[in-house]
Amino acid sequence: MKKQILAAAAVAVFAVSCTKSTTKTEQVENADGSLTTTTTTVSETPSAVIDTAKIDKAKEDVKTKVDAAGNKIDDAAQKAKEDLNKAGKDIKAGAQEVGQDVKDAAAKGAAKVEEGAKKLKEDLNK
Repeated sequence: MKKQILAAAAVAVFAVSCTKSTTKTEQVENADGSLTTTTTTVSETPSAVIDTAKIDKAKEDVKTKVDAAGNKIDDAAQKAKEDLNKAGKDIKAGAQEVGQDVKDAAAKGAAKVEEGAKKLKEDLNK
């Protein structure tokens, strides 16, 4: 909404600035010898105030720049998505590795407990 208001204001200022005015001052001597001064201001607005070719070019330039900015945003979003996907895979692989290490440690611990239980049983049997 703000952009539309600013655009309308810019067009209005442009139109006003293209107005050409001429001021004429005339002095007429009356029959009694006094002077009458008349000032006339004539304003002319050219029929082709707005050059549509320039406006169309400006619109096209803006569209091109907006499209380029949109493409950059899309590229950045895609790269971020890929980076996050890779990070997620790395985390998953790390979690699996940690899980495997925990299983191995638990298995070693269980084996030591079993071995200790056998030794204790043998000691008790003696």
